[in-house]
Amino acid sequence: MKKLITLTLASVACLFVAHAQTFSDNFEAYTIGSALGPQSPDWTTWSGVDGGTNDVNVVSTDNHSAGGSKSVYYSSTSSTGGPTDCVLKFGGTVLNTGQFTFSAWFKIPATKTAYFNFQGNATMGNLYTLDCFMNAAGGISIQNSGTPVLTSTHPVNTWFQLTINANLNTNTWQLMIDGVSQGFWSNTADQVYAIDIYPADASASYWVDDVSYNIVPYTAISGRDGAVTSVSVPNGLATQVRTATAIIRNLSTAPITSFDLNIVSNGTPNIQNITGVNIASLATYTVTSTVSAPLIAGTNTFTATISNVNVAGADADATNDAKTFTLNPVVPATGKLVVAEEATGTWCQWCPRGAVFMESMNNKYDGFIAGIAVHNNDIMTNTVYDAGIAPFIPGYPTALVDRLTGVDPSAMETNFLTRVQIAPKEFIVNGATYNANTHILNVSVTSTIQQNITGNYKIACVITEDSVHGTAAGYNQNNAYAGGGAGVMGGFETLPNPVPAAQMNYNHVARSIKPGFNGQWQAFGTAATIGQVVTWNFTDTLNAAWNVNKIHIIGMVMDPTGKIDNAGTATIAEAVSNGYVTGTMATGVAVVNQPDETITLFPNPSNDNSTIYLNLTSESSVQVAIYNVAGELIAKKEYGKLNGGMMLPIESSKFSSGIYFVNVMIDGKSTMKKLVKQ
Repeated sequence: MKKLITLTLASVACLFVAHAQTFSDNFEAYTIGSALGPQSPDWTTWSGVDGGTNDVNVVSTDNHSAGGSKSVYYSSTSSTGGPTDCVLKFGGTVLNTGQFTFSAWFKIPATKTAYFNFQGNATMGNLYTLDCFMNAAGGISIQNSGTPVLTSTHPVNTWFQLTINANLNTNTWQLMIDGVSQGFWSNTADQVYAIDIYPADASASYWVDDVSYNIVPYTAISGRDGAVTSVSVPNGLATQVRTATAIIRNLSTAPITSFDLNIVSNGTPNIQNITGVNIASLATYTVTSTVSAPLIAGTNTFTATISNVNVAGADADATNDAKTFTLNPVVPATGKLVVAEEATGTWCQWCPRGAVFMESMNNKYDGFIAGIAVHNNDIMTNTVYDAGIAPFIPGYPTALVDRLTGVDPSAMETNFLTRVQIAPKEFIVNGATYNANTHILNVSVTSTIQQNITGNYKIACVITEDSVHGTAAGYNQNNAYAGGGAGVMGGFETLPNPVPAAQMNYNHVARSIKPGFNGQWQAFGTAATIGQVVTWNFTDTLNAAWNVNKIHIIGMVMDPTGKIDNAGTATIAEAVSNGYVTGTMATGVAVVNQPDETITLFPNPSNDNSTIYLNLTSESSVQVAIYNVAGELIAKKEYGKLNGGMMLPIESSKFSSGIYFVNVMIDGKSTMKKLVKQ
């Protein structure tokens, strides 16, 4: 039986007063074997059609501690989940203040999964407040927009109670399993409207019973009360720089016109005196730290503390004056560049999702990922690349990360974070010459072997172009997100369907792949050892209409299983600056150049400066170039003709701590040395 009760509470803590609204449903009043929606005024479906394919049936089930003999059962046999998709609204309004509690009993068989999400708005899909994944191993992951904010475990093949408590005033959320706290977090979206229960994949199988929620409204106090509701930092990799952001909320009736805020990032304080504001009762205000911090391996801590509200010292509630956020970033492998290939097309109405997530990944992990948009059946299609990727994708849009199994572009970050930690077998630097009159681009892809390898490795060279646009109708982009009915998608929800060519710019467009999708076999012969250098040469004639300032060269090596082991990327200007190295054309067998033992680098590691020692037996042209782990040129110098024993200083004291690559070119022969700056 379901109940909807309004209770008058004398007091609920010190901040929550007035009327509480409580709902519960144990499904005992419904008919077994019939759809839930037509029997209930509260339950509906994602589509809004009760009793259809989205609805769930009431079933007979074994008893649990709460008693009863009926529940609802969710399952799917589809890899994409569904079609069951049930919705329960929390009182019919968006809740962003007060105390909110949701509870339900679940039973998940061994090796099976379960899933639900909270919606933040009345339009389904417009705002996902949180996702709760319960995996086949008994793990729970609470996520905000794909980022885990809390992980825990649950009992398997037995009933358990899952409870989420949320103080929506202070953005303090808590997960409880069988009455035991599993931890707290601050939610990205601090509001709720409904729960959506959806079997998300073919392994989904679970029962749900005794669903309830409780809402205790909030009445703002008359004194001053400024609260820090969240402090957050975008996810990143160790060595990347990130900036903390704090959200302040006025929990009093009078406006907040000034306050002090101290955001401490990994021990570095940043005190800001905020004045000239007018934060109304229950309104929020966002402050970004003016000090950024490099992420480090291990626990990174960011704390925001508000004080001196309206220049009047301590406020009414000191317990909500501070919030702390911790981040344990993934540590990238030295020299690793992940390749993300996105199968897309202007005809594909869902492909804006691919463009949005590809751009997000490239912005978020710049220097660690190379994006390639492989177009199908449109004006930007490269037929060789399109035909090559086709057998590896189930549909459009799909992303291949280092050529692992294809995933939806929204899910590529998980594979990226796995791959970026794997030490590559080789480091790659791209060199080039370019003739602006003939549009001939000669590329050298130079691999310096980091681990002894055997087997059939392959090498390929990809040309991409950013900011591709045109006036022809072929540049129009079909757009299923127009109007916002399919949710927010990077601004595409505000654009029409189709998006006119004049409003579109396409990035990472694949223009060519040489010698083909699978690359050149036996890139390193049958084996290669640490320190060996292998250079392959590729030639491409660029279309005169392409913008050479927007071109990227991506050299990449595939391992014997077909996965991309590593890559290197450079603009044409950067590649020309790197220098073109004569190696082997992509139709022959690679020439393996042994490192020149007459070149040494000392001290290495270096605290201050380092020196290159040369022992030249004849007069030779010498050039030195230094790159960071992302393949970006840091310094370069032409020494002209040198002979005999030489010492060439490197002012490494100016470098940040990390790994660098010193490329010494003697009469066109390249030798790469690794330099560690401490």
